[in-house]
Amino acid sequence: MDGTHVDPDWAPLAMQEVRALLRQFPECGEPLQILSVSPRPFSAASVVATQRGPAFIKRQHRSVRDREGLLEEHRFMKHLLASGAAVPRLFASALDETAIESGDWTYEVHEAPKGVDLYGNALSWTPFRTVAHTRSAGQALARLHLAAAGFDAQRRRPRPLVAGFTIFASSNPWAELQRYLAARPALETNLRVRAHCDEAIELLAPFHAELEPMLPALTPLWTHNDLHASNLLWSEAGDNAQAAAIIDFGLADRTDAVHDLAHAIERNIVEWLVLVERPAHPEDVPVHVDHLYALLDGYDSVRPLSNEEATALAPMAAICHAEFALSEADYFLDILHSEEKAQMAYDGWLVGHARWFRSAAGGRLLDAIREWAANRRPLRKEE
Repeated sequence: MDGTHVDPDWAPLAMQEVRALLRQFPECGEPLQILSVSPRPFSAASVVATQRGPAFIKRQHRSVRDREGLLEEHRFMKHLLASGAAVPRLFASALDETAIESGDWTYEVHEAPKGVDLYGNALSWTPFRTVAHTRSAGQALARLHLAAAGFDAQRRRPRPLVAGFTIFASSNPWAELQRYLAARPALETNLRVRAHCDEAIELLAPFHAELEPMLPALTPLWTHNDLHASNLLWSEAGDNAQAAAIIDFGLADRTDAVHDLAHAIERNIVEWLVLVERPAHPEDVPVHVDHLYALLDGYDSVRPLSNEEATALAPMAAICHAEFALSEADYFLDILHSEEKAQMAYDGWLVGHARWFRSAAGGRLLDAIREWAANRRPLRKEE
């Protein structure tokens, strides 16, 4: 979160455990070589060469994702794949299981999608390289939302590292926040977390007031909630590459399309790492308005937003970060027992980003979204 690569929270996959795991997956065959080690800290993941092609293996601690937690994601992914979405196919074990528990760990094995991993080592909150990439990412997200239609699973159980939308989906965010905290004792009992939550509710109140009239028009939908450059694979390595697949559904939950699109803005358009370096100077934070318009135009060309959805997008962009910031703080406190890391989430992210959206610099971004919503071209099919 401070712009530097950090040591992973969990030890990387070892060939011995990969070999033992893949014995349960006859479709893969024997592992030959671990080809990559993911730099993401919350799990251990690698692409592994096997006798029958590359496989992506991910291992998480059961306190983060138990078998049922993974199956929540897998059911969504299977629906998307059956609906024609470009998402990874899950391998099943000889017992037809896609989530394998072993000791303290939970494993999943995916077919490695075809595509170039252009942003595999990109830090979070860094922009796309080109406007063309950004527009294609917007189109890919829209296609995902079309494929998600008809998946009617309920919202996920309270778990760490999930980007839901409950607190500000309510007419009374403060009361909903109390319910959110009560389901997560590590947050509820931390006085600093509670103080920062109170500040965040106050800072974000004007955006909730702007959003609330549109809430009834936002149709519930299972969504990805983490569309950034490194969660996409690409058709080629060039500046005009097209998004070929969306990966990593760990943050998925039942929210709505506007919430997911707002997350894509928050993840890719604002260079938040500059705010970490210069928190007293919010005006120094680069905002890529040309990329913003490309992302929104790309999305709207595939799945045209309703007028209510377009109007809801600006306040949602200011609000959408809040719930995952708290979920990440819960992970740091309850799983890793690290107050220092949790502070980055509840202070640097939850409150820090809310303050920025209340600044003149944040206001300019939201005004740009409002201007796009007011002036976008008539509803149209994909170009």
